[in-house]
Amino acid sequence: MVETFVQSSDDVVKFLKDQHNLIKDMFEEVFSASDPKAREKAFIDLRKLLAVHETAEEMVVHPRVRHEAANGDEIVDARLEEEHKAKEMLSALESMDVESKEFIDELTKFRDAVIDHAEHEENEEFTKLERNLTADDRERMAKAVQAAEAIAPTRPHPGVESAKMNFAAGPFASMLDRARDLLKQATS
Repeated sequence: MVETFVQSSDDVVKFLKDQHNLIKDMFEEVFSASDPKAREKAFIDLRKLLAVHETAEEMVVHPRVRHEAANGDEIVDARLEEEHKAKEMLSALESMDVESKEFIDELTKFRDAVIDHAEHEENEEFTKLERNLTADDRERMAKAVQAAEAIAPTRPHPGVESAKMNFAAGPFASMLDRARDLLKQATS
């Protein structure tokens, strides 16, 4: 099981903001790694967190924002487009040598895109959840996000951004990703 990497929270907004902060820190760990093995491990940890985090948002948060916000479709469609581009960037990074200048250059662009995306979520989606939902609703959503992360794929899957696609393809992608992760771990 992939860890959620932050302490469980009884508020979905706090939980996801804490993960956004951790993601920023994890990017810095990748950049500052002292050797290739440390950089690869830091990148794999970052990739896993990003994959499960985005899947949970796509399955739980975005559908709720579509329902709660007057312009929910517009907000969520923009976030899904950002997530699709981010998954493509992350997939490309996976095939690069972590020691290469190209990796660092592309990781820098990717980090900037991810931080920009997180800021949009916090300013456009999370504020609506805080304003429109009760504390009990946000607690239920936090539990749903944590459950989704526990079973989510650990690698990016461009094209699987909607809640429906995540529910349909996610379990199979998750099993394959987790098997690949275990094989990689066993042979490293």
